[in-house]
This record gives sequence, C-alpha cells and structure tokens, in this order.
Amino acid sequence: MGKRLPGTPRSKVRAALRQLSLRSRERAAAMKRAGYRCQRCGIKQSKAKGKEVAVNAHHREGVGNWEIVINLIFRELLCDPSMWEILCVQCHDAEHKASLNEPQCP
Repeated sequence: MGKRLPGTPRSKVRAALRQLSLRSRERAAAMKRAGYRCQRCGIKQSKAKGKEVAVNAHHREGVGNWEIVINLIFRELLCDPSMWEILCVQCHDAEHKASLNEPQCP
C-alpha cells in the first residue's frame, strides 16, 4: 500500500463532480423532458433483456474548463489546513451570523 497523500487528489474531486452531475435533478429533468429517447434518432432507452439501449445526457455547450472548476474547489473548499478553524456548533453558527451582518463592499 502506498503513502497517503496529504490532500485530496484532483481525480477524486473530478469523480465526485461527475457523480453529482449524474445524480442531479437537472439531468433527471432533461431525461424526463426527452421521454428517455435519443433526441437525434428517437430510439428509446430500454433495459429489457436482449434489447438493452442506453441514452446519455450530453452538455450541448460542453462542460467548460474542468481545471478552472477544480482549482476553484481547491481554493474555496479544500484549502490548506492552516486556513481552517475548529469551532463548536454554537460558535460556528455565531460566526456565520456575524459575517452576514458585515457591511458589503460596493
């Protein structure tokens, strides 16, 4: 067994985002809107034995730049451990309430 990495691997973040997309309400709504049919040839999804047909949801405009999305996640959510503060639930709630009351920059 290899050494454990000090941080979350980029591949895990990408896989988690893919799973989120595959299980999203937006994807499910698009599949339902299309009647689970290919919007080009009209073939319908089927799970019948011997007649299996799969349909996939495809982003018409692509997913953009994965690296920018992953970099944002690392910068905002998976930041260096020195940027974390461990708080009890009450102090954590108070911190969020205080940050909501701070004046916003114009």
